[in-house]
Amino acid sequence: MTLISEDVNYYAHQYNSSDRDKKIITILDSTLREGEQHPGISFTTKQRIQIAWMLDSFGVDQIEISPVISGDHLLSTKTIIKQGLRADILAHVRATKSDVDVAISCGATWIATYMGISDVHLSAKLKITREEAKIRALEVADYIKAHGLKARFTMEDASRTEPEFLTEMCREMNARGIERISIPDTVGIMRPRGMFNLVKMVYEAIDPSRTSLDVHCHNDIGLALANGLAGCEAGANQIHTTIDGFGERTGIPSLAEVAVALTLIYKSTNRLKLYMLKDLSKTVSQYTNLGIPESRPIVGDSAYKHKAGTHLAAILRNPSAYEILEPKTVGNRRKIVFGELAGKNGAAYLLSLLGLQTDEHEAETLARGMKDLRMGDILELYLDDRLERKILNDASPGIGRKK
Repeated sequence: MTLISEDVNYYAHQYNSSDRDKKIITILDSTLREGEQHPGISFTTKQRIQIAWMLDSFGVDQIEISPVISGDHLLSTKTIIKQGLRADILAHVRATKSDVDVAISCGATWIATYMGISDVHLSAKLKITREEAKIRALEVADYIKAHGLKARFTMEDASRTEPEFLTEMCREMNARGIERISIPDTVGIMRPRGMFNLVKMVYEAIDPSRTSLDVHCHNDIGLALANGLAGCEAGANQIHTTIDGFGERTGIPSLAEVAVALTLIYKSTNRLKLYMLKDLSKTVSQYTNLGIPESRPIVGDSAYKHKAGTHLAAILRNPSAYEILEPKTVGNRRKIVFGELAGKNGAAYLLSLLGLQTDEHEAETLARGMKDLRMGDILELYLDDRLERKILNDASPGIGRKK
């Protein structure tokens, strides 16, 4: 089978190129925290441990889980921390000393705290002033650092926070040596240029040698992935994901899409085992009874499904005509569809698979017959190496054979 060469994508990479290329961008996966906020999702302790092991094997850099939700989550957090995984395990808690104490009791070395700092969050949720919020947040930050622990502080609803207050809070955290600050688009209101401007503003307000930036983008109008990547181009070096993009409301960026984008498009050095992506998606789907949409990028069954006759012909000659990655690279499989759109080329391939005559007249007759039936898709087949060789060896030279 013809492998997909980087040369095929050369011009696309030229258009994409920027001074951020090859910058190391890491991944925090929040399936065990944000993912469980998705309607209908609730993992057992055993399932959380299994997912953590799989994410660690896949190669994410940090894994987030909240021990304060329930006793079950507390046990899960303690157990996962004891596994000795390569990824950092972040205990995600509210910005209160009592929550931090729970995280410490789990044996956490990384503690992620959050506080809504927009005016609407301060008034409607926390019912405190900006100054009170600042005092509370900094007291918690000092408390964590006094225990010698690493910390991330999330400026919840940063995209709707008054800029001077946001940068003031970030500078204060930076001065205290907080290792990471997360800049979220909590309600998915940003467009990519806006997210770039937001993160750039924070990046330029702090000393990035002391504190790194995360981006956590919600997908309310479908821009989470684009916004997350825009934030990384502006100075963030970590993006938050969940398996299949599950999360509060419509979720956050999908791990599969982020992993492939960073590897293929951004050329970011990583240790990600992309071939595990399909299995990760299947595992969560089985645990949640939420199916994987066929059209989901990378891991969906239609991601490598080819239907139109001209597409079939091109795929057999060179998969890179309609694919940017071999499906096996991400644990998926190529599939071909025969039906009323197959055309002469598709009909010829179907005839060859059945061991029947594959001259042009027979192919045209079959193609016309499939159109006249108006039954849509009639047959789907996985296209493995064996089937491809058979099609190309049997097809008539004027229809499908390589020359």
